[in-house]
Amino acid sequence: MYSENGKKSIYLRNRTDIIILIFVFILIISPVIFNAVSRLNAKSRHKDIYLSARCEEFFGVKTMETLIQDFERQNPGLRIKLLNLPGDRIGEKSREPDILFFDESEFNALAAEDVLLPLGSFSGEESGGQNTAVPLVSFMDLLFYNIDLLLAAGFDRPPKTREEFLAYAKTITADENGILAGAAGFAMALDPDNKQSLSREIFSWIWAGGGDFLSNGDFPPVINTKQMVNDFTFLGRLYREGVLSPEESSVPQDGDMPSMTEEQALDGFARGKIAMLIASTSAIPALREIMGDGAFGVTTIPGAGTAGKYGVSLTGIFAGINKDCVFPDAAQAFLEFFAAKSPLFCAQLKAVPGYITELLPGDNKNYIKEDPLYAKAWDIFESSVIVRGFLGVPGAQEYENAAFQEIQFFFERNRTAQEVVTDIQKRWDEISASFAPKD
Repeated sequence: MYSENGKKSIYLRNRTDIIILIFVFILIISPVIFNAVSRLNAKSRHKDIYLSARCEEFFGVKTMETLIQDFERQNPGLRIKLLNLPGDRIGEKSREPDILFFDESEFNALAAEDVLLPLGSFSGEESGGQNTAVPLVSFMDLLFYNIDLLLAAGFDRPPKTREEFLAYAKTITADENGILAGAAGFAMALDPDNKQSLSREIFSWIWAGGGDFLSNGDFPPVINTKQMVNDFTFLGRLYREGVLSPEESSVPQDGDMPSMTEEQALDGFARGKIAMLIASTSAIPALREIMGDGAFGVTTIPGAGTAGKYGVSLTGIFAGINKDCVFPDAAQAFLEFFAAKSPLFCAQLKAVPGYITELLPGDNKNYIKEDPLYAKAWDIFESSVIVRGFLGVPGAQEYENAAFQEIQFFFERNRTAQEVVTDIQKRWDEISASFAPKD
């Protein structure tokens, strides 16, 4: 009897110990389980927003990492991720970015494909609440000139008129003495693979002369005017009178259109082989790094001598929301946060005019106030009118392709200025009719 009671006592004591051990184990692992469940619940509450990889190309890896961390601290329910590759996959479906970053060369393609979501909160009254992209950084095209080459040719200032421009270019191209040997007066980077080259190399002359084929935003665009015929007459002279860079065809019977790329033109300018070219203010920092301070200047593109006000078309970097974004409100929250950092991006890239949402110079424009070259560019901007061009408008690619093809015929087939504007106008009228609302 005592043996049986002893066994029961030992059994009960062992059973109690096991229960205590189990209870202690539960107490130990409960926080772990609770934290794991909490993380899973939190993860399920997170909204993931994916960015296109070009944001790092435009603004740098460190800048993007810092801004993303700041945003996530302020918005703990949102996570921002970089979509590194177009082929990144989630499950079996290819993931598309929720927020796209792009420049003006991609804008029209995205608009044509109806990829972007209308952004009501960013819209002004003029846009009717239907703008689809936020400008983050803006640049403008100007005439760049090599100071030493102009001085060697006997010119102590840049050309102010088109006749002066032609005389400068011809003199420099013809002179084979000293640093002018092998140098060209002007470069025209009219590249079919560069969507911006048409505006920079052709339309900028029209706008500089006070012309605007989309005056007041009216459609169809009008290019068949006396003033624009004169603009093309001048461009034809540049091509046919032998002032272009040696890499470009300058003899009409060769049947070739000027085809230098933007990169080739900037490289030739930086090496002192091109005296003048039209380029974006975005090129200033890189050219300065290669050429040094005081090696080149910027000025207005010579006008036609008419009463029209000097016009500039702004280019730059934009952001927009994918139409198929799963969390558009969350994406817009990040886009608003990001757009507010535009002054930072402008200072980082030394952009002129820079942040133009309000067109107000602020503390982040110190680089403009303190640097004579940027100050000169800003003065030109302030005295100019902004020209819209075809950026983001319906049918933009069709209008630009038609103009490019007819301008190609203008150079290659030795056609007259009147013929080229007549043919462009005809094709633009047809394009406008195809986009007109159907009854």
